[in-house]
Amino acid sequence: MLRCGQMMLAQALICRHLGRDWQWEKHKEQPEEYHRILRCFLDRKDCCYSIHQMAQMGVGEGKSIGEWFGPNTVAQVLKKLALFDEWNSLAVYVSMDNTVVIEDIKKMCWSPPQSSSTAHSSAHLHRSALGRNRNTAGLCTGWKPLLLIIPLRLGINHINPVYIDAFKECFKMPQSLGALGGKPNNAYYFIGFLGNELIYLDPHTTQSFVDSEENGTVDDQSFHCQQAPHRMKIMNLDPSVALGFFCKEECDFDNWCSLVQKEILKQQSLQMFELVQKHPPHWPPFIPPTKPEVTTTGAGISCTPSEQLEELCRAKPS
Repeated sequence: MLRCGQMMLAQALICRHLGRDWQWEKHKEQPEEYHRILRCFLDRKDCCYSIHQMAQMGVGEGKSIGEWFGPNTVAQVLKKLALFDEWNSLAVYVSMDNTVVIEDIKKMCWSPPQSSSTAHSSAHLHRSALGRNRNTAGLCTGWKPLLLIIPLRLGINHINPVYIDAFKECFKMPQSLGALGGKPNNAYYFIGFLGNELIYLDPHTTQSFVDSEENGTVDDQSFHCQQAPHRMKIMNLDPSVALGFFCKEECDFDNWCSLVQKEILKQQSLQMFELVQKHPPHWPPFIPPTKPEVTTTGAGISCTPSEQLEELCRAKPS
């Protein structure tokens, strides 16, 4: 499930920097943004979305290192890790209680930029994590690109057939990033459907370790599909899933809301999730998440990004 979460996030970053129509071609020269995205996911402790960082951040979600994650836990981990990533500048919203609140999302995506001192610290942190000296000033002052993740339970032990049509409709949306899920003992990244079968990528393949080369490039072949995706019957899907969507601009999110109202919530007695305009009054007030302040032990000791995350995760979960 950690790898599936990486896949969904990587797809969001490709949409963010390269566009949804971008396709990888073997041996073709790729833009610098592509290589920077790859470096975020290297299996190294100092890379912001490495499996090390995801597993360590899961400790704060009550998951010990090596313990299995579910779709919701991975979503919460991505939400926290994104706070340390100034270059991609993603706003990650994970819905609660099957409810997406439009007011909260717009509040988060239009949140003001950080102060200059915080920005300088974040820029330094990012350069340290990627081993680059590129200036990351010029923080987003408008809409922050949105990664929207909706964890759902679509049944008790098996998926309820009443949800199938709505679940399939989500893959048709231009904002779709697919879904995290699987079947017992196997996590998959679902990217589409064909009839009553889901199309998925399977992370259960052992591959050789890949690191960046001296010139900063990465041998990227193992990061991409070398064979056709797999298929499985939709009724074999475990009912615990998480839908993913990416909205680069506010108009993309507005369009997504319209599609949900039209295609997902239309005349359904049992709705897959709710889309509401205002923050529910019985919920705690919504405060856009910010990067936590991490205290360190020892005077004058500067922590690496992963050390800051470890310090954060040792703290009592909020």
